[in-house]
This record gives sequence, structure tokens and C-alpha cells, in this order.
Amino acid sequence: MGLLALTKQRLQTMRNCEFESLMKDVSSFCDKHDIMIPKMDALYFPGKSKHLHFQELNRRFDAVSTDLLQGMASLNPVNSFGNIDKNGLMRLAEYYPNEFDSSKLRDLSCQLDSFIVNARGVDKRFFGMKGISGLAKVLVKSNLHQTWPLVYLLIKLTLILHVATASVERAFSSMNYIKNELCNNIGDEFLNNYLICYVKRKIFSSISNDVIIHRFQHMKSNRAQL
Repeated sequence: MGLLALTKQRLQTMRNCEFESLMKDVSSFCDKHDIMIPKMDALYFPGKSKHLHFQELNRRFDAVSTDLLQGMASLNPVNSFGNIDKNGLMRLAEYYPNEFDSSKLRDLSCQLDSFIVNARGVDKRFFGMKGISGLAKVLVKSNLHQTWPLVYLLIKLTLILHVATASVERAFSSMNYIKNELCNNIGDEFLNNYLICYVKRKIFSSISNDVIIHRFQHMKSNRAQL
């Protein structure tokens, strides 16, 4: 992520200050080897300009995504927590205002100081771990999750982040599949019910039609008989 941030910064610098000199080098190279000089105003794809590639990079790896990924990587216990960064962990906690208000952020800062010193060499129980899940298990087995409850909460949030993100992406993918051009007038309530049935289709496939009919018949007295 650090190299990615550096690449984005270099690309932005090239766009702002170094583009003309780059074009001179490109033109000189093309003239030397009898290569047609590319037209920089041409479109790479129909309806898309060359600037969209950098915008897409910024969209996929914005400041929030970068902070989240760097904070998660900072908790990796490999090499005696060689990548741990307290500032990065504090930024990660700030993205969870419901769990970490201003007072809890101050407490988390103090707990991280003790946790980092203890994990980096004082406590041998932290040696040889290979993942964040192993770190969570060690904290629970040693009851250190009660000593540093806010650090343990941050670790739990880190562990479920990728699961929650994948669930949201699957929901949006399902929504795009259901609410297509032919079904673009679906209301929010109907779409929500439809999505539940689609996303949880494995559960619904195990329910027999007789159970569904029985449930439908007993919802209201004015329902038609099936």
C-alpha cells in the first residue's frame, strides 16, 4: 500500500509537471525508430478517455481504503509485529465512531502503548504467530483481551471487515442482476424482499411449497385461496 500511494503521487506529479518533458522523450523515441506518434486526445475505449484510468485507481484505492488496509496490515504479527504502526491503528479506529468515541480513542492510545511493548518481545506467547486470527486466539486464551479490551475490539473489527465488504459487494451484484433495464421500475420494498430471496436462495430452496402456501393462507383472512 505504501508503494501504491507512492505510485499515485508520482503519476499525479507527472500529470501536473512532467507531462511535456515526457511527451518530448516519447516523440524523440518515435522519430528515431519510425514509430507513429500516438494521439494523446484519442480514446482508449469507446466513451472513455485516458484520464479515467487514474480516476479509477483513485476510486479503488482512495484515502479510506488505504488507511483501512494499512491499519489491517499493521496488526500482522509476523516478524514480531515488524509492521505495527500505532498512528495507522488509531486512524483505523477513527473509522468506527460508534465503537470508538473521543474518550475510547484516548484509552485505546494508552492500551496500544502497552500492547506494542508486550507483543514485541516481553511476552513469549506472541512469538511465532502467522496471522491476525492467531493473535485474537492468543489474547483470548491468555485473558489479555480483558486487559486490553479496546485493542481486542479493533482486532475483531479487522477480522470481520473483509467479510462485511464481500457481503456488501455480493448484495450490489445481486441488485444489478435483479434491477435491470427490463425491471427498472421495481419499488424499494419489493426490491428489498426480492433481494432477500435471491441472496438467501439456498435457504429458501430448502423450504417446501406447502409451507409457503400455508404461511400465505394464514397471513390475512382476505387472501385468495390457492
